[in-house]
Amino acid sequence: MKGRPGDGPEDVDAAFAQIVAGLERDGVGRNLPSEAEVKRDHAESPRPGDADQPAEPPGPPPPTAWRGHDTEIDWSDDNADEHYEPPEPPPLPRLRPATIVAIALLVAGVVLLILPSVIGLGARIATPIALLSLASGIGLLLLRARRHPHEYPDGDDGAQV
Repeated sequence: MKGRPGDGPEDVDAAFAQIVAGLERDGVGRNLPSEAEVKRDHAESPRPGDADQPAEPPGPPPPTAWRGHDTEIDWSDDNADEHYEPPEPPPLPRLRPATIVAIALLVAGVVLLILPSVIGLGARIATPIALLSLASGIGLLLLRARRHPHEYPDGDDGAQV
C-alpha cells in the first residue's frame, strides 16, 4: 500500500474537509456556542475562593448529571476502609453412604495403580483391580449426580439447551 498515488496527507485533509462540510450541511453543530462565547463564559465563571462573586452563575439551571441521575458521585472518596464482606457460606451437606463408598473406591483405585506393593500385590494383579475400582467409583458418583424432580417445585427448571 505504500507508494500508491493519492495516499498523501493532502487527500486525508480533503476527505476530512468533505466530511465536515457534509455534517455542517446536515445541521450538526448549529446549536453549539462559538469559541469566543466559550472563552467569555469561562472567564466570567467564579473561581474557588472568590467570595465577592455569586455561588452560581446566572442563566439556565445546569443539566442533570450523566444519564439523568440527579445525585452526584464523589469519585475522590475511595472508601479504602470499606470493602465487601460476603455472608457466611452455608454448611456443606452431609455425605451419603453411597458417596462415601464411591470416594473410597476412587482412593483405593489410585493407591493400587501407584503403589500396588503397599498391600503386597504384584502390578499384574493390582492393575485390573485398580481400574475396576476406579470405574466403579466414577460410576457411583455419576449415578448420584442425577437431578430429582423435587429440586424445582414450580416445575420450571430453567433454560435447557
